[in-house]
Amino acid sequence: MFLKYDVIVVGAGHAGCEAAAAAANMGSKVLLVTMNMQTIAQMSCNPAMGGIAKGQIVREIDALGGYSGIVSDKSMIQFRMLNKSKGPGMWSPRTQNDRVLFANTWREMLEQTPNIDFWQDTVNGLIVSRGTIEGVVTGMGHSIYAKSVVLTNGTFLNGVIHIGEKQFGGGRMGEKGATGITEQLVSLGFDSARLKTGTPPRIDGRSLDYTKMEVQDGDEEIVGFSYLPIQRIQPKQQRCCWITYTSQEVHDILKTGFEKSPMYQGRIKGSGPRYCPSIEDKVTRFAEKDRHQLFVEPEGWNTVEIYVNGFSTSLPEEVQYKALSSVPGFEKCKFFRPGYAIEYDYFPPTQLTYTLETKLVNNLFFAGQINGTTGYEEAACQGLMAGINAHRKAKELEPVSLGRNEAYIGVLIDDLINKGTDEPYRMFTSRAEFRTLLRQDNADLRLTELGHSIGLASDERLALMQAKRGKVENLKNKLASFSVEPAQANGFLQENNSSALVERTRAIKLLLRPGIGIKEMAAAIPTLAAEMDEPDMLVVEQAEIQVKYDVYIEKEKELVKKMEGLESLMIPETFNYEKLHAISTEARQKLAKIKPRTLGQASRISGVNPSDVQILMVYMGR
Repeated sequence: MFLKYDVIVVGAGHAGCEAAAAAANMGSKVLLVTMNMQTIAQMSCNPAMGGIAKGQIVREIDALGGYSGIVSDKSMIQFRMLNKSKGPGMWSPRTQNDRVLFANTWREMLEQTPNIDFWQDTVNGLIVSRGTIEGVVTGMGHSIYAKSVVLTNGTFLNGVIHIGEKQFGGGRMGEKGATGITEQLVSLGFDSARLKTGTPPRIDGRSLDYTKMEVQDGDEEIVGFSYLPIQRIQPKQQRCCWITYTSQEVHDILKTGFEKSPMYQGRIKGSGPRYCPSIEDKVTRFAEKDRHQLFVEPEGWNTVEIYVNGFSTSLPEEVQYKALSSVPGFEKCKFFRPGYAIEYDYFPPTQLTYTLETKLVNNLFFAGQINGTTGYEEAACQGLMAGINAHRKAKELEPVSLGRNEAYIGVLIDDLINKGTDEPYRMFTSRAEFRTLLRQDNADLRLTELGHSIGLASDERLALMQAKRGKVENLKNKLASFSVEPAQANGFLQENNSSALVERTRAIKLLLRPGIGIKEMAAAIPTLAAEMDEPDMLVVEQAEIQVKYDVYIEKEKELVKKMEGLESLMIPETFNYEKLHAISTEARQKLAKIKPRTLGQASRISGVNPSDVQILMVYMGR
């Protein structure tokens, strides 16, 4: 009944979809196994993609040839570029999406991808022989064989849903959990633990009074995520979101439910997300605050369903309803469903290599929440890298990994496998030490050549990137050669509170001044505008960033070179860490467990300090 596949992907969430698409597009025969074909790429939590640092990840996925950026652009109902008041290293794109259209678009793209087969079933066992994965066993009793397997089980492994004092098994509301895999992996020597996440109530938008809320419109210019020329909505078509606030009254009502809260009564053992806490967590941890911001987000074009971002909770339904009814605009709110918490198994990611292959079982890969992350974007990028490497392992090709200086994806994976996590891991710009290099605007310039070289990014993507690079260089050269006369610029400079010119100056030097942009210069100096040949705004933006931030970019490149010195020093796989008596027991144990491949990786392991690395270098004969 079943072929033998190159790659089996278990789970069709964001990680599973990217893994299946990547492996198939690179030439593997792929089977995507999901418990429910109707929930492929489900947005289980908020109907949005991107945001702080997450937007950079989506652009990196797109630059490499993944699908998340395309799907997000095709299903967006609003676009915003966050952090525009800060430097470009902090700019982060975000889309509000139509939940149903997002999932349907993902499914359509997967079905149109050659080499992907689908099977609706539960996977409750793995076929492992002599330390190598050989396939999976399904709930209907089928044994399906493959050269590589990618597990992307999300919150389904022994999932338990909590609402007040009620608890029941499930991987998502209305869907059963998955059993068997955790127990088998533990029997093979894997460590497992529990994490918790949550979601807010869904509300009937017809019952809300939006006049009591602040309107949050989308941007006047829609950039989107994908570097491909995708047909996107027009700015005037965007749906708006709203902002409202809790109050001390709301907090007092919430506190009445604490005695029945599964978190406060100890029924939930797993750690929750630090940076996306439940509303009861916020009330407790930030007791000095008398209000918290809530984002009121529409779920799509053709639905009245509303997502209340910031009100994640597992309190009893009656407490949820009474508290939310005291929020401005929600006085007459009607629930579609209450918020809930979900507790699930994960496997601490220090048990993985850089390719996301497990250390204990060859050709077995983990991606997404099974590794302790939270968020669609974090899951999707892991799925992409796991899919790439599952394909390459099946085809006996060299693995592919990204460094911390190459991508936010590299930062995420490096953090996971070296530091591990005991709470849901979320990406932030602050986690990336080279964020001036790893901007959202240049992900194509950084990664598309790599994606193309491994057979993932298309010829079209490579051609677009090369054309963009050429146009940017051409524009910078014109700015460097174009001379501006004082008479041409002084009026414009005065308007922008910039000192007047006393002699002829190159346009590129003028651009270094604060508040002076290429677009403004071209508008004030017609002869410069004529020289520019009306390049598109993304080319103008890229050239401007490269010129204005050149000093900072070069400084980071110098830091990268220093880091690469340690990264080039390989540690033998057979190195015996037990002989390192001069370092702490903690460092010795963690080095022995993680088995870093380079001194650079060793230096980033939690509990290993610089002196430990120096001693390790001595023992290696360095």
